[in-house]
Amino acid sequence: MTDTLVSLAIIFSQLSLLAFGGGNTILPEMQRQVVEVHHWMPATEFSALFALAQAAPGPNMMVVTLVGWHVAGWWGMLVSSVAKFGPSSIVTIVALHAWERFKDRPWRRFAQKGLVPVTAGLVTASAVLIAQASDLVWVSWGITAVCAVLAFKTKIHPLWLLGAGSLIGLMGIGQM
Repeated sequence: MTDTLVSLAIIFSQLSLLAFGGGNTILPEMQRQVVEVHHWMPATEFSALFALAQAAPGPNMMVVTLVGWHVAGWWGMLVSSVAKFGPSSIVTIVALHAWERFKDRPWRRFAQKGLVPVTAGLVTASAVLIAQASDLVWVSWGITAVCAVLAFKTKIHPLWLLGAGSLIGLMGIGQM
């Protein structure tokens, strides 16, 4: 059990420092560590935990807490949560002070413009990873594509899309 908790602490503290642009940017590496390296769960279960975390109120990285719980119970939940949110919070506080200090520098504006496509690429990679683990049949891929287009092109609230996805799942349409 101790080895598992140490592994959780190492993995999530490293991911904490890599989560540049938001927590979802580290999903591919989190999934690789949890599923492929440590074999704590299959990819479909990781995807289901991610979906549950996204549907629940609260921080969008609640998947970290759920993974910790799944792997090592209460202690796993505590260790993974502290390891994920602690280091990045400290770095954020330090970075915000520096960012404010250099607010009038021209390089700051260029850095911000350069970071936008990096963040968009990392979030897109996360979306593709979750879709690959979740969409096992062509109907599911179609549902994912329609939801992605609707989310991108319209102002439909994401909860409506989640609700529609839940209804489709209850009807068994995505299982075909």
